[in-house]
Amino acid sequence: MTGIYLDNNATTRVDPEVLAEMLPLFTQDFGNPSSMHGFGAAVGGKIEWARKQVQALLGAAHDSEVVFTSGGTESDNTAILSALEAYPKKKSIVTSVVEHPAVLALCDYLEKKRGYTVHRIAVDGKGDLDIDAYKAALSEDVAIVSIMWANNETGTIFPIEELAVLAKAVGAVFHTDAVQAVGKIPMKLADSAVDMLSLSGHKLHAPKGIGALYVKRGLRFRPMLRGGHQERSRRAGTENAPGIVGLGAAAQLALVHMQDENTRVKALRDKLEAAILEAVPNCFVTGNPANRLPNTANVAFEYIEGEAILLLLNEHGIAASSGSACTSGSLEPSHVMRAMGVPYTAAHGATRFSLSRETTEAEIDRVIAVVPGIIERLRSLSPYWAGAGAAPKAFAPTYA
Repeated sequence: MTGIYLDNNATTRVDPEVLAEMLPLFTQDFGNPSSMHGFGAAVGGKIEWARKQVQALLGAAHDSEVVFTSGGTESDNTAILSALEAYPKKKSIVTSVVEHPAVLALCDYLEKKRGYTVHRIAVDGKGDLDIDAYKAALSEDVAIVSIMWANNETGTIFPIEELAVLAKAVGAVFHTDAVQAVGKIPMKLADSAVDMLSLSGHKLHAPKGIGALYVKRGLRFRPMLRGGHQERSRRAGTENAPGIVGLGAAAQLALVHMQDENTRVKALRDKLEAAILEAVPNCFVTGNPANRLPNTANVAFEYIEGEAILLLLNEHGIAASSGSACTSGSLEPSHVMRAMGVPYTAAHGATRFSLSRETTEAEIDRVIAVVPGIIERLRSLSPYWAGAGAAPKAFAPTYA
């Protein structure tokens, strides 16, 4: 498939260097790492190499704090369920209204079916967490706090270090879904109050189906998958050795390319946003403009549907998203846009462009050339645009 790919928050292309590290694990180093013979030992050594690469990317104190999983959803579920089992007398959970469905759906289930109290902390128009409400929700009854490091739709970054310290002060376990943040911003978990952190390989140029859960040494932990002794008995099941080695290689490359993410890629993102805002009336960028991931641009176009924008972009060979890939099948505006108070007239037209280190300036120039015509075409067909007089005043975000 060729074209311009700007949906990297949904998934990334496997880096060729990552693939090269993985391929021998399918045909040459194919042993079961739990086996005592040389075939198994060869694979076991590569898994431990990968663990050290993930440790380095996270700035963790010990490689034993890295537990390999199938991805972000399993890591999120494991973290939350572990804390609830480890602290059975505590019956409250604190999270935010803009979390990934991997956290929100589990919290909904725990609230409805198992009687837990879930405090869902609101955000403002920039997507920033209501810190006062967060502090008010903390108590000794809270088993776990689960707050994402960076939002997958807007890129807004939360003050995770501060939130973790506040949670620890009341004796709560602190977990962060860092699926979008890992590899894009520096981390040093060795100096952090974060207890657990989730990451997913396919967001940083590793394959799908592999992820990891950081578990701080000394934390009371209960496994979700029980059976074998793999991962120091914290995650049973024969290891996905090719995926693990791929994740290790991707983590190593992410450290190398992180400065590029925060300079060149960020500059391309800013160029895209500025050009769209100048050429297209009645649109605005969502999220906190001063505190976002360097690769994420979420632009809300008023009075048109995001799905129609995506279809026309696709006709030009451009891939983008109307929100999270896990929720974009819904006809409703994303829960993130609604939580931020974005009006329905704009929330329906929110379009996410997420770049990667593979994005080029020529690709951004092509998107800039195409988007204004698409928006003009769709608005000419929109009864909402015509009904508003074809030149309504654009919604002013609270940070404008």
